[in-house]
Amino acid sequence: MAKRIPSYVKDFYSQAPLTHQETMREMRERILEIIPECEEVVSYGMPAFRLDGQIVAGILANKNHIGYYPFSGSILRLFPEELSKYVTTKSAIHIPIGKPLAKGLLKKLIKARINLHN
Repeated sequence: MAKRIPSYVKDFYSQAPLTHQETMREMRERILEIIPECEEVVSYGMPAFRLDGQIVAGILANKNHIGYYPFSGSILRLFPEELSKYVTTKSAIHIPIGKPLAKGLLKKLIKARINLHN
């Protein structure tokens, strides 16, 4: 069972369109399984996950997708094959609504972000 969403973060999930909320919450649960010791915060106007003072992931409802943000422009280019089926920018992955990122891929992205500063 995932931990309770802090009230100041919960508003960001509840303000997302209903069609987006399930995908966002599923990704949240997967992130918390990968890094259960993280702190849930709001950063750059989105629900984000902080570990040891560093934001390591963020998710945001966009008009036609969910954005996953690794909070480093150097992370996504490390996984060209795994991300080839997604639309990406330098700083985000566009996740189709109803198709959250697989836990294995999330784990790779988060571990790469954590290792960036270690």
